[in-house]
Amino acid sequence: MQQDKHPDYHAVVFRDRAAGYAFLTRSTATSDQTIEWDDGETYPVVDVEISSESHPFYTGKARTVDSEGRVAAFERRYGGR
Repeated sequence: MQQDKHPDYHAVVFRDRAAGYAFLTRSTATSDQTIEWDDGETYPVVDVEISSESHPFYTGKARTVDSEGRVAAFERRYGGR
């Protein structure tokens, strides 16, 4: 591997404040804020607005579109003339 060509890859905590959820992973993201993790180490923390804990698709709160009803409404409005 060539030196000085790759970004710094280090441990980072990503925190979703809306859901109160945080996870430790490795990333090239940087931050001036730090947090003390469960293992006693201090890591940079990056706040995110949405994660799998708060996203409607992953939490099961996503709206489903009634496509049959939309087709029927279209047929009532424009079909059969």
